[in-house]
Amino acid sequence: MSKFLLSALFGAAVALSSSAFAADQTLAEFHADMGGCESCHADGASASADGAFEFEQCQSCHGSLAEMDDKHKAHDGMMMCQDCHVTHEMNVGQKPTCDACHDDGRQ
Repeated sequence: MSKFLLSALFGAAVALSSSAFAADQTLAEFHADMGGCESCHADGASASADGAFEFEQCQSCHGSLAEMDDKHKAHDGMMMCQDCHVTHEMNVGQKPTCDACHDDGRQ
């Protein structure tokens, strides 16, 4: 089964089970509940110096940017997930906005 399909199935399961997480929970707290800090960080506590380990962890569950929708594909090879998704600050369901980087009206 492809990573994309698995991610879609996981997303659907989470959506159907609204009690699975609190909307005011950060992305980091949500991921920690699913597997501890080790699910994102090599030493279970702090980020790697270049963020590469965490980026690989994102892709191991969610797939690569190239495998995702058009908004993600456009950033493949140029950015890492954490460039937009600030896991310790953003809440579950909160999405970054394009105009944080693009001031020309691109969506």
